[in-house]
Amino acid sequence: MVRALALLLAQLAAAPIVSETVETGERHLVDLGTFECRDITRSTVLQRVCYDRTRQDLVVAAGGAYDRYCGVAADTVERLLGAPSMGQFFNRNIRREMAGSRYDCHA
Repeated sequence: MVRALALLLAQLAAAPIVSETVETGERHLVDLGTFECRDITRSTVLQRVCYDRTRQDLVVAAGGAYDRYCGVAADTVERLLGAPSMGQFFNRNIRREMAGSRYDCHA
């Protein structure tokens, strides 16, 4: 048993760390290495929410596509994750309707 555990730990230590990169609807690649991601199972709108607290960047998978939102306060993300209807909260408070919206990301 101890030998099997030691072997498993050695394999895990030798495994390469792979960072996940996603492509957003704007055709930009975002490295999720610094993001905390959560798969969402209780929403018909959102499938995944990833947040980088330091940079206040939010990446959301909705309808199978990723979009990035910049300057999103941690409190807003916490309210999103705790909302009775995550989709309604997202659509009303975060989702962009047009360029120049509140959470646009500037290159």
